[in-house]
Amino acid sequence: MNRIRKFTNFSVRDLVASAAPTILVIAAVCLAAYLIVDPAPPRKVVLGTGQDNSAYDVFGNRYAAALKRDGIAVTLQGSHGSRENLRLLKEGKVDIAFMQSGTTDDAAAEREGLVSLGSLFTEPVWLFLRERPGQPAQPPITQLTQLRGLKINIGAKGSGAPRLFRQVLDLNGVAPSELQVSQLDNTPATVELLEGRIDGLVFAAAPDDQLIQMLLQTPGIYLFDFTQAEAYARRLPFLTHVTLPRGIVDLGRDLPARDYHLIAPTATLVARDDLHPALIELFVQAAAKIHGGAGWFSQQGQFPSARYTEIPVAGEAAKFYKDGAPFLQRYMSFWLANFLDRMWVLVVALGALILPLSKVVPPLYVWRIRSRIYRWYGQLRTVEQALEDAPRDAPEAQRVAVARAQLARLNDIEDRVNQISVPLSFADDLYGLRSHIQFVRQRILSQTPGLAQENTVIVE
Repeated sequence: MNRIRKFTNFSVRDLVASAAPTILVIAAVCLAAYLIVDPAPPRKVVLGTGQDNSAYDVFGNRYAAALKRDGIAVTLQGSHGSRENLRLLKEGKVDIAFMQSGTTDDAAAEREGLVSLGSLFTEPVWLFLRERPGQPAQPPITQLTQLRGLKINIGAKGSGAPRLFRQVLDLNGVAPSELQVSQLDNTPATVELLEGRIDGLVFAAAPDDQLIQMLLQTPGIYLFDFTQAEAYARRLPFLTHVTLPRGIVDLGRDLPARDYHLIAPTATLVARDDLHPALIELFVQAAAKIHGGAGWFSQQGQFPSARYTEIPVAGEAAKFYKDGAPFLQRYMSFWLANFLDRMWVLVVALGALILPLSKVVPPLYVWRIRSRIYRWYGQLRTVEQALEDAPRDAPEAQRVAVARAQLARLNDIEDRVNQISVPLSFADDLYGLRSHIQFVRQRILSQTPGLAQENTVIVE
């Protein structure tokens, strides 16, 4: 008895087989695009900071904590300050670093492949002087020309303060050789000042610096007032005139007891121009959270900014300052948004590719199922051809033998056709094939009467 297979509503296997070429083409395009499009951002970055406990060091730790939340490990590379950070950037030992405005210019930065991520905060020039024992009536120094002959620490080697203060002295017609200059790190210089072994020291740092906070409240130490601050800012464009407000240090003790005029470069984030664009976006977003509040010298939202920097601002940073965070990063995690942002070209390409390929799959599906039926028509035609090729004048016994052989072959075909499983929507094709098998059988029997008497067709 021939066993007839049941019909199915839908053939998942045939659909998968039909769609396989399309899926492979799309996968190949995806892989090629992934390799060609910008690579994913690295998960590690080195940030050049400053001396221990300096503002750069404190802010560096805050950036590391902010980027850690997005899966980026920030390694902090300490230094003496801006000049050393510039050298580390040039040598490729750090990827991004804090730097004072005025440390380099736009032409040099372009030659060295450096870009700015914007200015972060002002770094006033703090000139702290000590009162001289035994001379309480001596008025405080009000002009930089009065520093001649004094022992002044102008900042650590590798920081931006020495170069900046030399420029300021030059505007006053004072040569560094007219001072007893030292270049100790900030902490030992502060100790020297407190011990009375030097007369003054220069910082160029944010007020968050712990040493500045301490010196502003130390008896016997006073802050130099740059009363000509506006003139300095006009002569040196990278400087701005800022005011230390009365009482900002301690309102209860009224420290300081009056406003002080200061000159200030700005701290900027400077990166190598090969830093991944996604990391630039991440750093400027962190900068907005860290430096966006009001401070001693800035209003709410004044920083970070594309202003106050002589180094060309990176395109991704400039776009952030104009439009805010990228659209996708406002609603998705950094890595998912970055992946979709890098793959937008692929998404467009896939959209153009899937549409025509999707039109190929249904015909392939139909062809695959119908080919399972239609290929048997070739077998039926072979049976008929064998009958036609038999000589008509051949003996009856020979013709019966040929017909018997083809009838056996036809029975085998029918048995195998009955094992075919096709979806219900193709049942008419299968029934058509089975009726055509019966038609060929009847033709064989009609042409060989002797064989017809030997066979009885049993319909089960």
